[in-house]
This record gives sequence, structure tokens and C-alpha cells, in this order.
Amino acid sequence: MTDVPELTASPEEVQARLRQLSALLDAAIPAKQLDRNLLVATWNLRAFGGLTKKWASDAADSPKRNLSDVCSIAGILSRFDVVAVQEVRGDLRALRYLLKVLGPDWGVIMTDVTQSEGGNNERLAFLFDTRRVKPSGLAGEFSEPFDPSSGEISKQSLGRQFARTPYAVSFISAGQTFILVTLHAIYGKGTADRIAELRAIARRLANFAAEVAEWGHNLIALGDFNIDREGDPLYEAFISTGLAAPPGLNAVPRTIFDQPQAQHFYDQIAWFSAGGKGPVLSLSCSGAGTFNFVPVLQDGQTLTRLSWRISDHYPLWVEFSARGDFPA
Repeated sequence: MTDVPELTASPEEVQARLRQLSALLDAAIPAKQLDRNLLVATWNLRAFGGLTKKWASDAADSPKRNLSDVCSIAGILSRFDVVAVQEVRGDLRALRYLLKVLGPDWGVIMTDVTQSEGGNNERLAFLFDTRRVKPSGLAGEFSEPFDPSSGEISKQSLGRQFARTPYAVSFISAGQTFILVTLHAIYGKGTADRIAELRAIARRLANFAAEVAEWGHNLIALGDFNIDREGDPLYEAFISTGLAAPPGLNAVPRTIFDQPQAQHFYDQIAWFSAGGKGPVLSLSCSGAGTFNFVPVLQDGQTLTRLSWRISDHYPLWVEFSARGDFPA
């Protein structure tokens, strides 16, 4: 843990919980191996903005998220090389403390807040381990308007915009450049509010993938797509141009509230597969999954309270093995 006055004197019960969390992570997440693998993750951190600067939150405290929670979040994030984070708010206190806990080897790249209706005062961010990956130059947002009925990318300057513009950043690891595009699709009042945006995102990603393929780069989409379930119209819009998630993510829960008979597909990590409209990923996926933090971090509280302290979403991760420009 980095030498920050508020964080150096953590209570023994906090340290014990972090040790338990670390053991659970050891069993669930592949270890980082120099020039052998790449661990990419996405995590919607619920309303990740303010922070109560105490180790334990009282009933009257707002927000409920405290220093112990940020240390737990950092313990999870530290197991990955680069993480797309959704719902970072305008208030950056929790993010600043998260970076302090992660230490000087971690960096962040993020958008400004979205102030338009539906944007929810949110940012999109990438947190990354600079010992493993580095930004390679590209950072930009998809801001094209689209037809609200068909999802076709529009030439009209006053067409509907993405509620939160997808954010693309390129990284390099062991000589291999890859571009991550993260997004948090609009939820709205139902399928009709989401389907056009998902179609437009899928089409924009296909067009962008075709461009970056000429540079020899890989393209991976990740984030909260707000898809209800496999096979529904939203899922079909998501895969309409050939995007596909690794099989290891098909059956895992997305949120701490999911039930076996009513699971969701909100969060995704996906790329273009053979037969799609975009170039096939050259990186080799060697594993994928989620991480269930509830057994260690619930600690007798309700799931709703836990969702405001940690998140209502689980992190999703994908491991890529050495291939292509990665040393064998």
C-alpha cells in the first residue's frame, strides 16, 4: 500500500479482509506473467465519485463508500493489466484515492463528464499497470450522430448522439498494439431506447475495426452494453456486425443481484469473429471469467448497501496468451 497518511494505519480487520480477498483472487484470476499474457478487464463501479474518508461508514455518512472499500477495489483492479471503468463521476475523490492505493506504477486516462441528458454526469476511464502496458498514442471519442429508428450512422449534424460517447484508447504491450473501446450504453425506459444506440455502436465499431486493421492493430470492445439477455433484440443488435464475446463469459453473472433464472448480459468484452464485418482478432484468448467479491466483502450487510460501497456489477476479465508480436 502506498505511503499516504490516511491509508497507512489501516485497522487489523481491514488488513485481514484484504488478505482474504487476495486469497480468493489468487484462486480466480490468472497470475500476471511477463511477456506471456495480457489481462484485460471491465468494471462498472457504481456511482464512483465521492468518498467518506473513514475506515468504517456510519449510518449517517454519505457516500457510503469508504477507505476500506477503495482498498478492496484496488486489490481487485491490481490483478489486471488494463481495466475499463464505467460510472466514474465528476467528483474524482474516490478515483484519486484508488490511484494512491494502486501506487505510482498505475496510470489513468479518462474522458470529461457527460453533462447532456442521459449522460448521468459520468466519465469513462482506463486504469492501467504501466509496468505491463503503455498508451501508444490514440485517444478519442465516437461522437457521430445516428438515426434513432434504424441505428444507421447519420450524416446529419443534429441527429441523435450517443448518451455517453464510446472512448477508444490504444495501448502497447510487448510490441503488440491493441485498441480498447469502452462504453456505457444508455439504459433508458426499455428496449426501444437502447436498440438504436446498440446498432449504431456495433456499426461504428465495425467501421473503425476495418480502419485499424490496416495498421495491424487489434480492436476490443468492452464495457456496460446494458443487454438484458442472450437472444433478445438488444443482444442481436450487439452481434449484428460480428461482435462476439469469448465462450467463457456466456454463462457468468454480471451483477450481484442476478438470479440463475434471470441473468443479464449488461457487461461485455467482445471482438470481431470469423464471418463478421470486422477483422478477426489476432490475439489468442486463453481464458475469461468474472470475479465474485460478495463472499469476502458483504460482511453481513445487504446487497444493496454493498452495491453502493463496492459495486452492483462484477468485473469481467479476459486473458490473452502470447501470440503474434508477443515473444513466444
